[in-house]
Amino acid sequence: MKFSKLSQLFLVSTIGLLVATGLTACQLVSIDYVFVADSAGNSAGSAGQIETYAVDAHSGALRIVAAAVPSGGVKPVALAVSGNYYQLYVANAASKNVVHFSIADSGVLTKVDSITLPETPVALAVSAASNFLYVVYGSSSATLAEYPLSSSGAIGAVASQQSLSVPGFASDSLVPTGVALIPNNNNTTVAPANNAVYVSAYDSSAYNPGGTPTSTANPGWVFGFIVGSNGALTPAANSPYQAGVKPSGITADPVSRFIYVTDFASNQLIGYSIQNSGSLNFLVNGPFRTGNQPSAIAIDPRGKFIYNANSLDSSIGGYTISLPTGTPSAIVSTSSVSVFNTDTAPAAIALEPAIGRFIYTANYLGNSVSGFRYDPSNGAVTQTQATPYPSGANPTALAIVPHGNHSLQTVTP
Repeated sequence: MKFSKLSQLFLVSTIGLLVATGLTACQLVSIDYVFVADSAGNSAGSAGQIETYAVDAHSGALRIVAAAVPSGGVKPVALAVSGNYYQLYVANAASKNVVHFSIADSGVLTKVDSITLPETPVALAVSAASNFLYVVYGSSSATLAEYPLSSSGAIGAVASQQSLSVPGFASDSLVPTGVALIPNNNNTTVAPANNAVYVSAYDSSAYNPGGTPTSTANPGWVFGFIVGSNGALTPAANSPYQAGVKPSGITADPVSRFIYVTDFASNQLIGYSIQNSGSLNFLVNGPFRTGNQPSAIAIDPRGKFIYNANSLDSSIGGYTISLPTGTPSAIVSTSSVSVFNTDTAPAAIALEPAIGRFIYTANYLGNSVSGFRYDPSNGAVTQTQATPYPSGANPTALAIVPHGNHSLQTVTP
């Protein structure tokens, strides 16, 4: 059959339009960079490495965008980014150091400087104004240290530090597990409740699975400190606060009203309200049930939802936050329970801030990162395309920074 010239022109135009449409539909738009710490590493850093992924705006799928870099030490266990998203800090447990990297617009990391610690680092946090780095370290004794940061993110000499101990049980072994800053900890002139830092820890003398406890103290604790005008740390009123048996993850909501802690040993989520003095009060209707062995926790940047990683179940759990009371209630997926499944043994969880629609877990035994999309209206979860995404060996930590010109999904206190 022969076509007229007009028919041929129409056919060519149609094909061209379809091809262009297909290319546009397949175009990848990166909205965030996800940094993953691999504690065992590979050829890029056999003692530990940091990988860089980009988040696709449409699917939430991850793709490698830069070569992995050595973590600057041995066995990285924690990551933190500055409030302006230009600096990344890595805690290396075995080498007892914290390494500072600058973040390029392309996601490429460049090592800048480092500090050496007297004990094993466990957790990191950076103030919203990017002027202080908080490091929690110790394997049988716990210390919170505060380091000033220059305008370029360089780490200065320690400004303040606090040794943590259980009242009345000073000789007990205390193991720190996490640190959280209330999100508007961004200057030194606001009220004390707006400049506070909280540390989770457990008393291993009182909690000794498989052995005999040597202490009658409550095992789990949260310590609170007010940050003074010169960076001095002062214990909050009535600190420390009981926190179940073995607190594992700790986080604060974006408007500085609530603190949430996961209890690894009792499979619970514990909530506190933050008082004007910086002290904590239990949420009256808690604690709240989680999956088995919750290891980490994160909050939606809008302050509406909580998600936690359950290491034994290889799953995530989701909760809607009652804004008046802070009470979490479990999110139930309408499709299938399996959508909450991660790869094996998630050790960390993070939510991306650019559009606030995707969740990622670092799966320690799965050697992978799992991705989820969540509905910003009701918190319902579905798995992202092609999840899980391969990583290096034994990933332990995640950190996410926005990429491009986006209105970040945050709320202002």
